[in-house]
Amino acid sequence: MPIESVSSATQTKSQAAGATLAGNFDQFLNLLVTQIKNQDPLDPLDANEFTSQLVQFASVEQQIFQSNLLEKQLSLEENNQVANLVGFIGMTAEVTGKTMPLEGSKGEFTYTMPAGATKGAIIITNSAGATVYNGEVDLTQGKHAFNWDGKSEGGALQPDGAYNVLASATDVNGKLLDITHSVFGRVTGVSVENSDIVLFMGDDITVTQDKLLSVKESKPAV
Repeated sequence: MPIESVSSATQTKSQAAGATLAGNFDQFLNLLVTQIKNQDPLDPLDANEFTSQLVQFASVEQQIFQSNLLEKQLSLEENNQVANLVGFIGMTAEVTGKTMPLEGSKGEFTYTMPAGATKGAIIITNSAGATVYNGEVDLTQGKHAFNWDGKSEGGALQPDGAYNVLASATDVNGKLLDITHSVFGRVTGVSVENSDIVLFMGDDITVTQDKLLSVKESKPAV
């Protein structure tokens, strides 16, 4: 995945507002000149009114200028954050979520089982929503890791890509328990999308920076 930053070609809100203000100001000046040319000598235009409007234009222009400076500062900060995360590319990240990349027929995720679980299962589905794995889940309280070799219960090897994982369990009353998940994946890129810093994992998984839990060196392929 390519490394992307904030595009300078995209028109910001302050730039759009500035263009609108400039157009309005040109119209105001044209109107002013026309009124002066055609004013009644016995009833001249009120200079104070025009002065007040000029002051208002100047005030709005100043606000747009300050907004533009703020946007530039935010853009610079986003670019700095992207640059700081470039070092994560090629490393393995753990992020909160249930979408796991399968690379080289290897996938890993964790689930934290609360107390009181009596029965449950681990279910893995592909991008089309079809179940490709349904197996046993560890019902003991605590955090558990699950390593998937990319094979279905019948031993069919699944293609690399994005898979949804779910560790599900119920208590003695049949109530579904709340289980937190995290997935691991190799970081392949960093970008900015809708003002959010995002990491690419695998070929087509993106996660926002706030979901990042840890980063570690990727294990060499064996």
